[in-house]
Amino acid sequence: MNPIRKAVFPVAGLGTRFLPATKAMPKEMLTVVDRPLIQHVVDEAREAGIEHFIFVTGRNKGVIEDHFDLQYELERTLAERGKTAELSVLAQAQPAAGATSFTRQQSPLGLGHAVWCARDLIGREPFAVILPDVLVKAKKSCLGQMIEVYRKIGEAANIIAVEEVPKEAVSSYGVVGVGERKGQSFRITGMVEKPKPADAPSNLIITGRYILQPEILDLLGTQQKGAGGEIQLTDAMLRLLEKQPGYGFQFEGRTFDCGSKLGFLAANVAYALDRPDIAPAFRAELKRLLG
Repeated sequence: MNPIRKAVFPVAGLGTRFLPATKAMPKEMLTVVDRPLIQHVVDEAREAGIEHFIFVTGRNKGVIEDHFDLQYELERTLAERGKTAELSVLAQAQPAAGATSFTRQQSPLGLGHAVWCARDLIGREPFAVILPDVLVKAKKSCLGQMIEVYRKIGEAANIIAVEEVPKEAVSSYGVVGVGERKGQSFRITGMVEKPKPADAPSNLIITGRYILQPEILDLLGTQQKGAGGEIQLTDAMLRLLEKQPGYGFQFEGRTFDCGSKLGFLAANVAYALDRPDIAPAFRAELKRLLG
């Protein structure tokens, strides 16, 4: 099997749920504590061994490219002032030369279309897709867990990260059907987008992390528009299930949907409480606010 070297980050969305904050700033640059959302997911990919980071951007997203570039004036000023800790933080966030690529999704035609826009950068090898507005807080990164399972499966397969939700909540998500189990993974028997609770094949929802084989790019090139008038990645994956095995993987970790205000605020609290440098004072401040 070819290793998973590349990850695609679809970052062309408008972020309308966070207006007016996202009028002039991409939602992916909203910070959880002191790192932008996009930095959190890139760090997850790097921890999992990803070597090439592919960003599918849109208009007014140039700041994302700037974020992952060197800033000579800033770094020179920090060096002159002896700010070694701050310089170290910047160095850790900096991808290697040539490790990032950027391509445009000119029209908002859905996640499947965004992945297809990266086809020439992906080439003919398996790859990961990470949604930047979904953070997974875990001891071992979610994508790292998935790659570990991918190696154990030992065949060209597609893997989706899934998690349990209450049955009554499935109508807000893509839901998978559950087949033969192998530990935390199982064969996917089908996928349904936003089903009624009574019609849902399970209460396991798609979480925003994928490992995909390059054949899906061929299907996305001919995929018709689906729900919401968009080219849906799940529709192409359903077609791919006829040719290749697909697995769901129940990862270990806590998910934060940072595309919603509640999930974004909860993520800030959770990540702040995990920081030794600010957690004690922050916990005391929370007690005062709640008291």
